[in-house]
Amino acid sequence: MNYEVSEKGGETRTVGLVEIGDNEYEVTLDGRTVRVDAARSGRTIYSIIEDGRQFEVIIDEQGAHGFDVLVGGQLLHLQAHDERSKLLAATAKVVATGPQRVEAEMPGKVVKINVAVGSEVREGQGVVILEAMKMENEIPAPVDGVLREVAVTEGQTVEGGQLLFVVEPPAKPGAA
Repeated sequence: MNYEVSEKGGETRTVGLVEIGDNEYEVTLDGRTVRVDAARSGRTIYSIIEDGRQFEVIIDEQGAHGFDVLVGGQLLHLQAHDERSKLLAATAKVVATGPQRVEAEMPGKVVKINVAVGSEVREGQGVVILEAMKMENEIPAPVDGVLREVAVTEGQTVEGGQLLFVVEPPAKPGAA
């Protein structure tokens, strides 16, 4: 799977990641492919071995595809998007006015609901976490507004096109 990765404010680079066995991966960056062993050794700590060298990597997920990564004493603030997250981001189709319906782009399982009905949300704020194809994807609010409906429950399996939630933007001034 290919990911577009960029340090905040920096250039975007494509990183290829292919699982080839138990904790074994092929990683491609800038045309160079290496094999690595990667094992989780804590909640956010990973032990990675590449060409006989061991690295400890700490990854702190920041939501909406953001990650703080500490490796070799260097702290990186990264954004990563894969093909699925791009598809899922397209699920929230904004129209000029009225309630915004957000539907699942593909089948998956609802892992978590982050916002209660009636709460205010900001555009881009994660409302539902949907697991699809072994990846957890945060489904964001398409606009600022109030979460009017959550049509799913945690643990529920959903189909592509199924309604996840509805956000109602604030009324425009002068609207009747």
